[in-house]
Amino acid sequence: MPESLLERSFPRWRLPILLSVLVLILLVPFLLVRQWTEYSRGADAWVAHTLRVEAEAQRLQATIREGEALAIALGAGSGGPYLRERLDLTLGALEPSLERLVDLTRDNPNQQRLVGRMQVVIARRIEIMRELEGGVAPADYAALVDEMYGRYQVRDLFLQFAQTEQALMAERADYAEVQRLRVRWVSLLALGGQLVLAGIMVWLLQRSERRQTSSEIELRRASARALAVLQTVREPIVLLDGQLRVLMHNTAFSELYADGEDERHERLEDVGDGAWADPVIRQRLSDVLVRDRELWDFEHAQVTMDGQTRTMLVNARRMQLPDRDDDVVLVTVSDISAQKAAQQRIADLNRQLEGKVEQVSEVNRELEAFSYSVSHDLRAPLRHVAGFADKLSRHLGEGVDEKARHYLGVIGNSARRMSSLIDDLLVYSRLGRSALKLQPVDMQSLAEETRAVLDANLAADAADLDQPSHRVEWRLAPLPVVIADENMMRQLWLNLLGNAVKYSAQRERAVIEVEYEPAADGGHHFRVRDNGVGFDMEYAGSLFGVFQRLHKASEYPGTGIGLASVRRVLSRHGGRIWAEAEPDRGATFHFVLPSGQDSVTPQGTTNA
Repeated sequence: MPESLLERSFPRWRLPILLSVLVLILLVPFLLVRQWTEYSRGADAWVAHTLRVEAEAQRLQATIREGEALAIALGAGSGGPYLRERLDLTLGALEPSLERLVDLTRDNPNQQRLVGRMQVVIARRIEIMRELEGGVAPADYAALVDEMYGRYQVRDLFLQFAQTEQALMAERADYAEVQRLRVRWVSLLALGGQLVLAGIMVWLLQRSERRQTSSEIELRRASARALAVLQTVREPIVLLDGQLRVLMHNTAFSELYADGEDERHERLEDVGDGAWADPVIRQRLSDVLVRDRELWDFEHAQVTMDGQTRTMLVNARRMQLPDRDDDVVLVTVSDISAQKAAQQRIADLNRQLEGKVEQVSEVNRELEAFSYSVSHDLRAPLRHVAGFADKLSRHLGEGVDEKARHYLGVIGNSARRMSSLIDDLLVYSRLGRSALKLQPVDMQSLAEETRAVLDANLAADAADLDQPSHRVEWRLAPLPVVIADENMMRQLWLNLLGNAVKYSAQRERAVIEVEYEPAADGGHHFRVRDNGVGFDMEYAGSLFGVFQRLHKASEYPGTGIGLASVRRVLSRHGGRIWAEAEPDRGATFHFVLPSGQDSVTPQGTTNA
């Protein structure tokens, strides 16, 4: 199997394990079979050896019997030269046969001992046979025969020798059979293991083949998706080689430069009817490969196939393709002509805006000059008007008629009203021009202070008119500490709570509530609610304008600047204000301050 296929089939850490298992399954059974085969062959050799020993023992025993028979015949006197010759040959064969038996039994000490005893007995029997061969008396003949078959008989020795050899042969035969069975079973197990391993290898190869096929299919799909995305992108994209020849491009590039023609393998300077003929841009693109310099947001003016002059933003970088040895340049082009035109338009508008700002600044300077003139130049005439009207009234004394008294009263009241209006305008102007002094401000203390001032004013007005003081029920919720300008916040509370007192003056019992809750964006949300006359929400849009009033001055005195000042204070702090109301059912003013720093909100409520 090729190495690459192995590497694809198995991870690198699994491949050595698989090879090790393969070696074990193939090598270990081979070594075991080889060793046990040698054991089996040794056992067979031992069985054959036992058979040779038995054959040699039987040959020796037969030779002894033959010699005994010939010796007995010669001792009885019935022999001739032929029998003597036969006896000599037989006795001469005993010694070599006995030596062979000794050699064959050298590996068995027990048999060696029996063979040793045989040698002693056989040696004596040979002597007896030699005596019988020479002829003896009948009495000696009988004694020698009895000695030979009695005291020096070898039958029991040969029988014991044969039994021992038979037992040894049976043991060796069993051992040889066991080895053969082991070899057979190990061979079967090795064969089974090899078959299992072969099956696993086949399964793994098939799975690898399926995975490879699936990967190839997925790769083709991914390539098709990538090509579809490339062709769908509306930004022109092109690949260039080292000689700036076009290797590949997308549809947007063709639509912009090639007019539908196939420009692959064409030099870039010939594409788009000379749109890329500028040597500067071609040198920049060459440097991407030669000097490995990426090109970022390079603006290049081109005349495209439609005859329009466009400003193109060119980006290029070096990249390696899997099917090429050399690097290529990936170029993306973006048409920023509309963006450049918009930037030019924005620049023109900015110049116009600078002129408008200068005009507004001039108007503001004029307004400040007007405010200065109002605060200084108009105050003296107003004081003169009010003062001389008062002096004229005292000069005329009781002789003045009602109409003249009325006229003098209108003059004095108008002068005082105008002075108050000038004061409010100056406050409003200072709220817009003075720098913010941000610091921690305790809104609870400011609200309590404002309530005390308003209660004192109500008591003073009631004393002047010799009337009962207007009853106001205050409900002040715990308020936080915020980061703001303290003087501006004091002006805010004075205007809001003063409005609530003023427009609830006709109620028998005025109720003014101040509430607080954290805003959803982390800011501070305050509410000032009264049970006064309220107003129609149709006119809520003009409520915070300068000199805007929803009620007659004769009913509710005021200059119409208080709520405008509140809105200016909140605008300076980045906050906002709005109102909710119904005619004759009171009004609620909401204002929100952004969170400058962490604030502290006390617990509980305060009723007064």
